Amino acid sequence: MFQDKTLICKDCGQEFVFTAGEQEFYAEKGFQNEPQRCKACRDARKNAGKGPREFFTTTCAQCGKEAKVPFQPSNDRPVFCSECYAAKKGENA
Repeated sequence: MFQDKTLICKDCGQEFVFTAGEQEFYAEKGFQNEPQRCKACRDARKNAGKGPREFFTTTCAQCGKEAKVPFQPSNDRPVFCSECYAAKKGENA
């Protein structure tokens, strides 16, 4: 039914394969057009508007180790390192 197609990226000019599986997915979703950009260019375009993610350093409320978090910690709520957070989340499951 579907066969792999080689397409040319309109941004970088490189060839990329539009696989049979991707074509089937496009058909299921009702997409009419083939992709015009390779995966790398699609990802770059998607992330172009996003700035670098800022991380904040704080101390874990449970073990006392340094933790880097993607939000500004406030003093009214405890902040946990990834290990303690995962352990705590596992207790509540």
